[in-house]
Amino acid sequence: MDITVERDSAVHAMIVYKLAARTIDKNVGRSIKKAGLTQSQFGVLDVLYCKGEMPICNLMDKVLGTAGNMTVIIKNMERDGLIYRTVSPNDKRKFVIGLTSEGRKKFEDVLPGHRREVNQAFDVLTDEERSQLISILKKFKNKN
Repeated sequence: MDITVERDSAVHAMIVYKLAARTIDKNVGRSIKKAGLTQSQFGVLDVLYCKGEMPICNLMDKVLGTAGNMTVIIKNMERDGLIYRTVSPNDKRKFVIGLTSEGRKKFEDVLPGHRREVNQAFDVLTDEERSQLISILKKFKNKN
């Protein structure tokens, strides 16, 4: 059985992708951590800031969290005063999650540093290469 990886194979592409993602993750997120947030918590703040309050199931889809993980994240963020949870006016069995003013301020404080980190991580690419990368990666999103 040959276990070598062909240079232009899908397996090689996956390896390069994972190594690049690891490098980007290592260099992006310091400002989030410094603010006392996890990546998942920042993701929740980001979605709620941009999209407004929403049912917890919609939030899970947008943040890509699991039900168990999201429950803990929501509980901790609510405890810290960053978000609120209310019963949905349309369906009393569902909760709606939204940003508190403290959560909004925290997001606005962290965002400039986070953007700088992202820009620094991606400054190895030209504008055209970034555009191509976005187009390529969107193909995976639409594959299902």
